[in-house]
Formats: sequence, structure tokens, C-alpha cells
Amino acid sequence: MKKSAFILAALCSGTLLLGSCNADKSADSTATETTSATADTTAAGGDMAGMDHSTMADGAAGASPLMASMNDMMAKMDAMKMKGNTDHDFAHMMLEHHKGAVAMADIELRDGKDATMRQMAEKIKADQQKEIGEMEPIAERLDSAPTNYKPQDPADPFTAQMKASMDGMMKNMPQMVADPDMNFNMLMTVHHQSAVDMAKAELAHGKDSKLKEMAQMMIDAQQKEIQQFKDWHTKNEGKMKTSAAVYECPMGCEGSRSNKPGKCPTCEMDLVKKA
Repeated sequence: MKKSAFILAALCSGTLLLGSCNADKSADSTATETTSATADTTAAGGDMAGMDHSTMADGAAGASPLMASMNDMMAKMDAMKMKGNTDHDFAHMMLEHHKGAVAMADIELRDGKDATMRQMAEKIKADQQKEIGEMEPIAERLDSAPTNYKPQDPADPFTAQMKASMDGMMKNMPQMVADPDMNFNMLMTVHHQSAVDMAKAELAHGKDSKLKEMAQMMIDAQQKEIQQFKDWHTKNEGKMKTSAAVYECPMGCEGSRSNKPGKCPTCEMDLVKKA
């Protein structure tokens, strides 16, 4: 009886290993089929053409909570499935964009020291949360809206304009420095500019009057704040010093790098100075 059980276990183990091997061998073909299927998806349910910004920056992302927050926001935006309605897709994309701004403002309020940057962070957080509350019911209402553009067609005017807003943010992504206020200043500047560009796409191609009104308000408010950020940056160029030290988890946990001492968020060991 024991011998039979052993033989059965061995057969099962062999079957599992064979299944694993077969799965590995078919990985490439499965990926090809998935890519092909995605290419054939209709405008009503696909990702936006060319929107692949889930990894935005270099190693600085691991050393900067602000950059990590930006990466998290972009990953969520990239993961969204586009309905193919300009108002619906703008609203849902902008909701994630606003949530990213709130997260960045929270980091500035936690780590920042400069009174002006902290004041701007408080205002941005309050404004973005208010707009999130106003936009959520609009986004939900638009869930049943008909399709009116092609999110997978790079030549579609709305698709191209929305993609350009994200590409612009990627292109202008700054190198992180040691000062958290300067990092907030630089990242929020490019974050605001991408929101302005997205809002302009909504004004040009959207149909919902309330959403277009909100888009214009976003443009007016964030262009003003962009100028305030630039003015502060000019007066505080002395803070543009690169980080002199990087702290890492001794166990090598992913996402544990920081520009200041602390504990690893994964294993809670003390971070070790590397440079």
C-alpha cells in the first residue's frame, strides 16, 4: 500500500514538472497570441495607443518617495482600460492623476521643510480632493456613454493628444536631488503640466459641458501654480545638490532605497548607508 502511494506521488510530481516545462515552452507563443489579440481589440475596450509609462525614471525612483509615487500613479493610469469615449476616459485618467498629486502633497507635508512648498502642498491637496469628489459621480455617469474615438489608433486626435501629455511628462522628468522641497517643486511642475495638457485635450474633443468646465478650471489654476513653482525654483537654485548618500536594506528588499536613514518598509531592518 505504501509502495503504491509512493509511485502515485512520483507520477503526480512528474506530471507537474512536465506541465511546468510545457508552460515555459509555450510562453513565447502565448505572449504573441496575446499581443495579436490586443491589437485586434475594438476602440470600446482597449488600452490607449502607446501609453506605456509604468517605469518612468532611472534608479532615482527607488531613492525618492516622490518619484516612487509618480511611478505608482503612472502604472495605474497605464493599467486602465479605455472605453473609447473622450469624456469617460479623460475623467477616469484625471482621477488617477489627481490622486497622484494628493499622494505627492502628502509626502511633501511629511518630509518638506520650506514654508512656501508646504503651503502649496496643502492647497494642492485640498483642491485635488475637491475635484476628485466632483469628478467621481461624473465618471460614473459616463460609464454608459457611447464610444466616440479610437483609443488604439495613434492617429486619432484625442488619443494622440492624451499620449503627448504623458510623453511630455516623461521627457521632462527631473533628476532627484537631496532636498525634498526641491524634488516636490520639480516633480509637481511636470505633473501639473501634464494635467494642463490632458485638460486641453478634453476641451478640444470632449462633449460633456460640466467636465469641460472643470477642465478649463484645471488649466487656469495649474498654470498659475506652475509659474509659482518656477519662481520658487529660481530663488532656490542652491538646493539643486544631488544626494550625497543612499541608504539601502541590507537584505536587498525591492523598493527600500532612500536618501535618508530609516527602516526597510518590507523587513523593517535598519537601512545601511551605501554612498
